[in-house]
Amino acid sequence: MNSPGERALRDRLVSKVLVLDDGGEHQETIKRFCDENGLVALKVRKNRLMSVLRSNIDLGAILYAERYGADAEENAEIALRIHTVRPELPIILRRETAADLDGVNERLRRVVCAAYTAHDTAALRRAIDEYIFSEVYPNALVRGISEISENVLAGQFPNLTVRWETPYLVRDRVIFGEVFSLIPLESGWCRGYMMLQTEERPLLDLLGAPADGSAPGFRAVNSLLGEITNLIWGAFKNRYVGDGAPDARIQVPLVVNHRQRYISFGCENPQLCFLYRLGDDADGSGFRLYQRFVFNLGWSPEAFREIAHDADEMVASGELELF
Repeated sequence: MNSPGERALRDRLVSKVLVLDDGGEHQETIKRFCDENGLVALKVRKNRLMSVLRSNIDLGAILYAERYGADAEENAEIALRIHTVRPELPIILRRETAADLDGVNERLRRVVCAAYTAHDTAALRRAIDEYIFSEVYPNALVRGISEISENVLAGQFPNLTVRWETPYLVRDRVIFGEVFSLIPLESGWCRGYMMLQTEERPLLDLLGAPADGSAPGFRAVNSLLGEITNLIWGAFKNRYVGDGAPDARIQVPLVVNHRQRYISFGCENPQLCFLYRLGDDADGSGFRLYQRFVFNLGWSPEAFREIAHDADEMVASGELELF
């Protein structure tokens, strides 16, 4: 489990960005900006770009150089292909001279959302604030979700070590693994969903053979993931929701494309994500569990509060007794 010191260091949210920029003289500037602004910068070889974008990599944006292609037409063509494969990702263009989109190739201009220069990173700061860090997630909420989930997972898998990575924000809609659970979250300050995603095979291996000697089936995985989801949801509700009910009842359709491993919640809001790794330190076996919070139906962080349970109420309800 993470130490209190590690938890304090990880309170700040980050987001992964794919940097498509061969301008060697600017790489240090871009790297320093990312380090200072909660961005994890990733690179990829040009011949692997499309296969990486089609994979399950979580991303918040693309930082794209004006001269990434051999010429203006190729540069626009690459950007259009990126937008076709991952239309939800904002493409932020690094230009050589002007931090605006004036004079940009018309085809390229249709798919980029903002521009900056290596000498004007203030424009890049404004772009990531608008397109990546546009939602405010209270530190108490981020910390609490990690603590709740870690405790539930440790209780379900007492023989495994639970580790979690820095919480982060994504704008993608990619599904990880073969099985996921979805449960509504509703309160006076939020409305949306919590989703857990994982791979089936590692969980089947961990479950082992049932008492009758038969092979564990997918229903056992479904049951386990459902139980974990309910336990986390119950603790979340007890800690942050209480009995307050939202006034509005607006609904939007969820779209799931199993072939493309894609799910849409009908909004462009960044999703709050957590990744937990559960492993057996002895033999190296284990699995990954992705957790996403999507407040697509309502989000009022200014109304967020952590519920402090009154001792008198707990005595009255019978949960506590006077000594």
